[in-house]
Amino acid sequence: MSDLKYISSALAELLKEAGVEKYAFSVSESEKRELNADDTSFSLFRTTFGNAISLSVFSDGKKGSASGTDLTPEGLKKVVADSVSSAESSSPDEANDIAEKQESEVFHSGPYEADMEKLYERISEAFDKIETSYPKIKLMQTVAAHDKVHSIYLNSNGTEFESFGGVYSMSIDFAGNDGERTTGLTYVPVYMKDLEKPVLEQGLLRKQLEDTEKSLTTYPLEGKFEGDLILTPNAFSTFGYFLVENFMSSGVIMDGTSLWLDKIGEKVISDKINISIKTGDERLAVSDHYTGDGYRSEDISLIEKGVLNSHVLSLYAAKKTGRPVTKNSGSIFVVEPGDAKLEDIIKSVKRGLIVNDFSGGMPGANGEFSGVAKNSFYIENGEIKGAVMETMISGNLVDMFSNVTALSSEQISNGAILLPYMATSGITISGK
Repeated sequence: MSDLKYISSALAELLKEAGVEKYAFSVSESEKRELNADDTSFSLFRTTFGNAISLSVFSDGKKGSASGTDLTPEGLKKVVADSVSSAESSSPDEANDIAEKQESEVFHSGPYEADMEKLYERISEAFDKIETSYPKIKLMQTVAAHDKVHSIYLNSNGTEFESFGGVYSMSIDFAGNDGERTTGLTYVPVYMKDLEKPVLEQGLLRKQLEDTEKSLTTYPLEGKFEGDLILTPNAFSTFGYFLVENFMSSGVIMDGTSLWLDKIGEKVISDKINISIKTGDERLAVSDHYTGDGYRSEDISLIEKGVLNSHVLSLYAAKKTGRPVTKNSGSIFVVEPGDAKLEDIIKSVKRGLIVNDFSGGMPGANGEFSGVAKNSFYIENGEIKGAVMETMISGNLVDMFSNVTALSSEQISNGAILLPYMATSGITISGK
């Protein structure tokens, strides 16, 4: 693998020779060791390598950017020339900037070297258990991998971050099949910092296998009614993403369309909700050491007991709007659990759905959403009646998060997110 220290020094020297005084760049090298299986038969084992370089230069408010994969001297010269040319042709904007100097630091996270023999054993073990415990599951494709990345970020203000990271991952595609009926395809990703636990104990994988088998028999839900939803952690993450993008992200704050534009310090949703973005958590396999703007990442409380504490703003958006920059990329989403057992939450529902997945576009600026509740189950008088098909749900994001009736004491992680189940009321549910 390459000497990234030497490469970053060489790139900084080329920028100096080109007369560039203000810049920020990252260089990285990666290695992926991958196992693929079709059904339960391993079909591929390979190792791939990758390089990446991303450079931004600044001059008189103008910004130019270029990227590439060639870390040779010729490749470095090209990315410098391309970024300088890009800056010359751009329009000046005083919001174009880089972070002030941060204390330089070296970060280590996850297993940097792979134990592929152990990974193979864990995947084989999972296949055996699925075949014996879930006979109506048809496995399609499984991709298991170990990724390691070495990267360096450097800017002209004197910041230098270096990181060494590794993570195991597995994605599995499967469907239910009993010979006469089949379900839709279910895709489940999990991320692991080690291989101590069996794969089926990661996240909600076992539960999703069980639910897929149950989905072979469907409940004939008809008509339209207003009812409750119980969002699984997977569905909760989807609607949580919508919440951030619609009301807290850089784009909607800059263009002034956010309903929460001037709501910092005010209660905006249920006081049961506490949302943070983290740099890492011992229960997670991923971590977030520094931002693309060049800030050392910090844990950020977005919403505490329903009160909006922060937007999620890049440095550019912060300078554009005169608001504080968010020193976190927002990729690690954590919601604190409640005090109710999931089984008790289900028993409290008079009529509604457990929703595993949602298929629909981004909500409108006012938070209105509509789409299909996928891999979902109908509840009536506290009892799960069965899986439902072609069921639409619609409502408003703010109302959804304001009408929260319970959060589960169970908090689930797939290695990248950490969330409970969430129950809410007042959602329009439409059967066939």
